[in-house]
Amino acid sequence: MSRVTDRLNKENIIELAKQEYDVSQKSTLPSEIVKLTSGGKIYPKTHPLSSGTIEMRYMTAYDEDILTNKSYIDQGIMLDKLIDNLIITPNVTSNDLASVDKDGLIIQSRILAYGAEYPVTISDPNTGKTLERVVNLSKLKYRDFNLQCDDAGEFSYEINKDLTIKFNFINNENAKNINENNPISDLLFHMITQVRDKRDEESIRQFIRYEFLARDAKQFRNYILDNTPGLILETEFAGEDGSTFTAGFQVGADLFWF
Repeated sequence: MSRVTDRLNKENIIELAKQEYDVSQKSTLPSEIVKLTSGGKIYPKTHPLSSGTIEMRYMTAYDEDILTNKSYIDQGIMLDKLIDNLIITPNVTSNDLASVDKDGLIIQSRILAYGAEYPVTISDPNTGKTLERVVNLSKLKYRDFNLQCDDAGEFSYEINKDLTIKFNFINNENAKNINENNPISDLLFHMITQVRDKRDEESIRQFIRYEFLARDAKQFRNYILDNTPGLILETEFAGEDGSTFTAGFQVGADLFWF
């Protein structure tokens, strides 16, 4: 038995040494302090992301393997794995990120890896023709965010004069746990943190099921949509006739390939 224990201990030591070497080598790679889409305004004051920034390193050829890993692609975790690998800020993983910040970091990862120029296809409103243009991703603007959270990173929302709830913006981990068969109620459950003076899961589920009227729930979701921070995926383009126009564009699966 002692031989088995000794072997396992040696394997653990070797694995730990490999991990420490990997961390030390990655620390020598160039990195950037990146602005979060939310500005850090949706995290508790004690959270490392409340500063509004995160440190990310540049990708290497080895990191590109993540983008082609069939297992990660099939599981839908390819971009999570990539971000986890690139984050340098201590004690932060992709699961800690609000979904809006994860989306922003995907864009930032692409900029750090291959540059800010991204080819897009848009329609010229003056001629109706399809144009091939290049967007500078580093010049995208951020949507204004004016909500104020408390020290716990929670926001208040008044349903009526007698009822106020507290909520937060869900992180990436909770977003992955939303049941596709109950997307609305599950989203609400992961967002709402307090109903009246109750914070336990059962009270919140009971409220969503038996008290939160559909019209009120829809108004709340619209409120969230109107106040969610994010990158504005639109910019100014040059038309065929020399004029300029502002148009939105889609970020596709080719974001990391050009």
